[in-house]
Amino acid sequence: MEQIKINGSLDENISIVQSMLGDSDDLVIRQFQFGSERSFHAALFYIDGMVDTASIQNFLLETLMIDLPKTMLSWELDRSNGVLRFLKESVMTVGDIQEVCDVNSLFTFLLSGYCVFLLDGYDEGFAVGMMGWEERSVTEPSGETVIRGPREGFTENLRTNTSLIRRRIKDPRLWIEIHRIGNVTHTDVAIAYIKGIANDKVVEEVRRRLDRICIDSILETGYIEELIQDETFTPFPTLNNTERTDVATAELVEGRIVILVDGTPFVLIAPALFVGFFQAAEDYYQRADISTLLRGLRYISFFIALLGPSLYIAITTFHQEMLPTQLLISLAAQREGVPFPAFFEALLMEVTFEILREAGVRMPKAIGQAVSIVGTLVIGTAAVDAGIVSAAMVIVVSITAIASFVMPAFNMSIAVRMLRFPLMALAASFGIFGVIVGLLLLVLHLCSLRSFGVPYMSPLAPLNIQDQKDTLVRLPHWAIRTRPHLISQNNIVRAQNKPTRKPKRRGTQ
Repeated sequence: MEQIKINGSLDENISIVQSMLGDSDDLVIRQFQFGSERSFHAALFYIDGMVDTASIQNFLLETLMIDLPKTMLSWELDRSNGVLRFLKESVMTVGDIQEVCDVNSLFTFLLSGYCVFLLDGYDEGFAVGMMGWEERSVTEPSGETVIRGPREGFTENLRTNTSLIRRRIKDPRLWIEIHRIGNVTHTDVAIAYIKGIANDKVVEEVRRRLDRICIDSILETGYIEELIQDETFTPFPTLNNTERTDVATAELVEGRIVILVDGTPFVLIAPALFVGFFQAAEDYYQRADISTLLRGLRYISFFIALLGPSLYIAITTFHQEMLPTQLLISLAAQREGVPFPAFFEALLMEVTFEILREAGVRMPKAIGQAVSIVGTLVIGTAAVDAGIVSAAMVIVVSITAIASFVMPAFNMSIAVRMLRFPLMALAASFGIFGVIVGLLLLVLHLCSLRSFGVPYMSPLAPLNIQDQKDTLVRLPHWAIRTRPHLISQNNIVRAQNKPTRKPKRRGTQ
């Protein structure tokens, strides 16, 4: 938009605003006069539904039209003696007041929920923070539930989200920067990090990638993720996301950067590591031994979800000698009437399950659960009775599907679902050797990934012994005294306390 200065004529300014907004019905222009002699002609501009009209009535109109004439002195005799400055500093009982000098800033404030005040005869004005739109209250995230832990989740309001983080981190080193991205939407995007803990180079890299974005609209953090991620053609997410305030706070304290977008409850976390997608918020609220056990189950579930169908195909097709004789006879009896090879059988069941899962997600909540459960039972039983698939294949696909739900991160679960199919094809072509080749290629690809310059597989590759305290296992909090070395390079010490020693038992007399 071309830079247009605000005109000294109020009528001309009103005409410009009306023409540029197409005389929209939600635009409200309230013209009024104030002063002891009603000598000042002014106007308030605001968008209906985005402001608190009661606050405009109480703190602006009533102050200017009723209270001000009683206290006006000789300043109104000289119009060049800073009338706007007097109003801003001595009259307006509102905290958020911004200067408006051109039409661009006028529309930016107006369409952001501000109330714009213009005075006839002056080529500037000011915007008053009177936001009052409807918004969703703070509730528990539905996608990241915990048995023990906080129930707070982010909302669609950016200021509410930043305040939730501020309430948890009462440290002045928590810095929040606002970037306005989107040629049409002008969406507010915030970068939050703790100065002195976060890596300055990573912060600068995040800032640089956001500044180079040139797009019409930013509607969700998914837009930002695709535009700033390191690698595009990879099934693995190189940025983590969450809608839990405690998770975002913990990542900030660890030295990471949180990216918040106005209009969505999901925030991005950078940099992201492969092991981070297997760590749940509840791991740090339970005892260390329980958390270690649950984390081990997640890694086992990851390999089951990734390799379950492909190992079944490879063993039943090429390596029958690996099975016990009785089990081999049972599988052969089940497959006697099945006309398809094991690969086509597994492919059919996997695609059917993916369709049922997608249908259950997209349909209304009450109907979706019934469709997924009934569809799975009916189709699975009917397919076995009809001789299309074997009962063992239904068991393998079911265990694989359940294992994919164990992973806390949904985007990592999607990556496993995508990689399952090429591994099945390799198993059907070359058996176990094809699966091993596929795993080697997968490991090489993972080791080549970076997330804002940080190796994706760290601290496993490159191996860092000191950072193994919270990777495959979780040691007690008193033992995790340092932050990850490749994440925070400024202040790596986060705990100095030692465990409480057990008191000696005294003998009884």
